[in-house]
Amino acid sequence: MAGNGLVTLPSIHDFATTLRRLTQALEAKGLTIFASVDHAAGAASVGMTLRPTTMVMFGNAAGGTPLMQAAQTAGIDLPLKALVWQGEDGGVRLSYNDPGWIMERNGAGGGAAPAVAGLSGALAAFARHATSGD
Repeated sequence: MAGNGLVTLPSIHDFATTLRRLTQALEAKGLTIFASVDHAAGAASVGMTLRPTTMVMFGNAAGGTPLMQAAQTAGIDLPLKALVWQGEDGGVRLSYNDPGWIMERNGAGGGAAPAVAGLSGALAAFARHATSGD
């Protein structure tokens, strides 16, 4: 994890496959996908180009509410998000904000530690599934 809380994993898959594997894993675990923002399509709509870049916003109240109970301003970082993107080198990556960093950023105490640990583990598993051969 970088000092800014951003976790980035390289994918062995192409962009479309990585994105599909991520959304299927989220849905299989019963998470709600609130939005999927195709930034490349947005760029194209104004005559600009951008390599494939899609942000998926997802979560559920059972996972996010404990974080906001510990630090209500964590709501600015929730629901959780993952960004699937293609770099200049053609490689595909998946990035997300580490839940521990979110809680540190928002000044939460240790009361949310079990929820943070659960979310951290789940996010890591979703990211690994989307980017690897698992």
